[in-house]
Amino acid sequence: MINFQYSRASDVADAILLLTAHPGAKLIAGGTNLIDLMKENVEEPSRLIDISRLPLRNIEETLDGGLRIGALVPNSDLAYDPLIEQRYPLLASAILAGASAQLRNMASVGGNLMQRTRCAYFYDTATPCNKRTPGSGCSAIDGLNRNHAILGTSTSCIATNPSDMSVALAALGALVHIAGPSGERTMALIDFHRLPDDTPHVDTNLEVGEIITAIELPPRGFARNYSYLKIRDRLSYAFALVSVAAALELDGNAIREARVALGGVAHKPWRSLEAETALRGQAATTEHFSRTADLLLQGAKAQAHNGFKIELARRAIVRTLMQAANATPQSQAHKKIA
Repeated sequence: MINFQYSRASDVADAILLLTAHPGAKLIAGGTNLIDLMKENVEEPSRLIDISRLPLRNIEETLDGGLRIGALVPNSDLAYDPLIEQRYPLLASAILAGASAQLRNMASVGGNLMQRTRCAYFYDTATPCNKRTPGSGCSAIDGLNRNHAILGTSTSCIATNPSDMSVALAALGALVHIAGPSGERTMALIDFHRLPDDTPHVDTNLEVGEIITAIELPPRGFARNYSYLKIRDRLSYAFALVSVAAALELDGNAIREARVALGGVAHKPWRSLEAETALRGQAATTEHFSRTADLLLQGAKAQAHNGFKIELARRAIVRTLMQAANATPQSQAHKKIA
C-alpha cells in the first residue's frame, strides 16, 4: 500500500488550486481506472483530490441546439439520457459497447477521456515502458503486440487508447471544456489526446493544474444514418481490436456529410478529414467506402503480431459505413438494467 494524502475539492477553483499546489496529485471521481493503476503500483500519486461532489453532473441544451455534458455525468446516465438516445445515438451505442454495467455506473465522462492505455507492459512494472518510466524503452515493440497500434506509432510507444466513448465523440466533432490556473478554454476532442512521438507518458494536451469541466456536442447528431462497430476477442467486457464510429447525412443515395473515426488502432481516436472530404458528393457504395478505408489507413504500420489489424480495420470501415448508409446500426446487445 502506498502512502498518499486525501483532499476533497469544494468547487472547481479549489480543485485547480490543489492540483497546482501538489504536482504529484491525481484527481479521482469514479476511480475505475486510477484505483486499478494504484493497485498495480503503476500510479503512485502523492495526493488524491476527490472531485466527485463538484456540480458537474448536468446535461444541458446549449443556445445553438447542442448539448453540454458535465464532466462528472456517469457513463450509464449519459448513454440512457433521452436527449442522447434521440439526438446522438452514435454516442449512446459507443458507451454501451464499453466495459460492464457496473463500471459504466461508476465511470465519469471526464474520467473516460483520461483513462490510460491497457497495454500489458504498461501495467507490468517489471518490464521497461516509456509511458510509465520515460526513457526506459518500449517492451511491446519487440514483445507480444497483437493488440497494439497500427497508426501514429513511434519508436518510443505503440500503445492504443482504450476509450469507446472518445471515438464517437471524435466523429461527432465534440469540444472539451477545460478550466485551469489561466482561466477557461475549449479544445476539439480530436486534439485532446496526443500521439506518442517521444513523450508517450503525456497522454493529453491538458496543462498543469487543468481539469475537464464539460463535453459539448454540436447540434448535428447524425441521428438517422450512424453505426458504431466494435471488433473484439469476446462480445463483452473487452477492449477493441478495431472500432469504427460512422455518421452520414444523405440526400437520396448521395453523401452530403460524412464522419468516420477509428478506435483500437492508435494512441488517440483516429480521424481523417481527407477521407471524409473525399466522400462528400459521392454515392453511398462499397466502392467509395473502400476508398475511404484506404485514406484512413494511409501509413498503417504492422508490428510482428498485429498485421491482421490492417485488413480487419479496412473491412470494419466498409461494413460500418454501409450500416450507417442503410440506417441499420450495429446492435450492442445491451439492455438497461432497472
